[in-house]
Amino acid sequence: MHAELEPAPLPGFADIQAAALRLAGVALRTPLLAGTPLDEHTGGRVLLKLESLQRHGSFKIRGAYNRLSQLSANERKAGVVAFSSGNHAQGVAGAAKMLGIRATIVMPADAPRLKLENTKALGAEVVLYDRYREDREGVAARVLAERGGTLVPAFDDPHIVAGQGTCGLELMQQAEELGFTPDQVLIGASGGGLLAGSALAIRSLSQATEVWAVEPEAFDDIRRSLGAGRRLANAPEARTICDALMSSPCGAIPFALMRQHVAGGVAVSDDEVLAAMEYAFRRLKLVVEPGGAVALAAVLGGKLPLAGRTTAIVLTGGNVDPGTFCRALGR
Repeated sequence: MHAELEPAPLPGFADIQAAALRLAGVALRTPLLAGTPLDEHTGGRVLLKLESLQRHGSFKIRGAYNRLSQLSANERKAGVVAFSSGNHAQGVAGAAKMLGIRATIVMPADAPRLKLENTKALGAEVVLYDRYREDREGVAARVLAERGGTLVPAFDDPHIVAGQGTCGLELMQQAEELGFTPDQVLIGASGGGLLAGSALAIRSLSQATEVWAVEPEAFDDIRRSLGAGRRLANAPEARTICDALMSSPCGAIPFALMRQHVAGGVAVSDDEVLAAMEYAFRRLKLVVEPGGAVALAAVLGGKLPLAGRTTAIVLTGGNVDPGTFCRALGR
C-alpha cells in the first residue's frame, strides 16, 4: 500500500501559541520537576512534566477548551458530543461546564469507575457502550442524529492537537527557565493528539531535541505506523491495563505531524507500567494512572539511552481507580 497523504488542515506552531493565550487562566501551568531520584537511577538528568496535576487530572482540558471556546453561539446552544474512555470525557465535560455548553459523552461501560463518576459530576450526560462489541464512533453518530450538536474528537482535530501542544510548549519554556534543553522527550501516546501537538511545539523550539512515543506493548500502532509510513491498527483482541491508551489507529492529523517531528516509538509491558506507578508513589510522591505512567516506565526500563543526557517525560494523567492503584502498590 502507498503511504497516506497528509491530511489538511494541519495546525502550525502559531496555532499552539494562540491556544496558549486562550488557555491562560484555564489550564494550569503544571510543574516541571527536576532533581529527583531518577537522575541517580539513570546517570542522566530527568525532567517530569506533571500533567497528572492538571485540572481534571490530565492534559485533556487543553485540547477540549481550545476546541469548545471557538464554537459559534449557535453551536454552543446545540451542545457537544464526545467519545472517550475517561480523560477526554472529563476534559470536554469540564470545558463545557466552564462555557455553559451541554455535553453528552459516549463512554465504554468498563471505563474506570472514577472517570465515569467524575465525568457525571462535571455535569455531562454519559451514554455507555461495549467497547469490544460496539463501535464508539457509531454510537456517537446515533447520539448526534438524535440530539444534534458538534462532535468533539479526542485527537483527530486541528484545534484539539493545537491545544494539547501547549503542554510541549510549556515544557520547553520551563526547561529553559531551569537552564536545560532536553535531548529527548518521551510522551505516552494513543490517538496521538498530545504527542503530535507537543512534538510540533518542541521541535519548533529545538530541532536538536528528539521526541519519542511510548505505548503499551499490545497497542504499539504508532511505533509500527511510523516504521511503515502509514497508519496501522492494533489487534482487536489486544488488552492492556492502560485504559487511556487503547485508541486504534492513531488520528490522521496527528500522524501527519508525527511523521515530521517524532523520532520513533518504544513499548512497555503492563508489569513495567505497574512498577512505574509504584515508583512514582514511593519515590516521587506522585499518583499516576497506568496510561499516565508509560513514559516513566520507559525511563525505568531503559528503553532509550539516558546516561549523560537530559530527558523530559510527561506524566499525562492521574485518574486511577483505587483498586488499580492498590494493585500497583501491592506488587
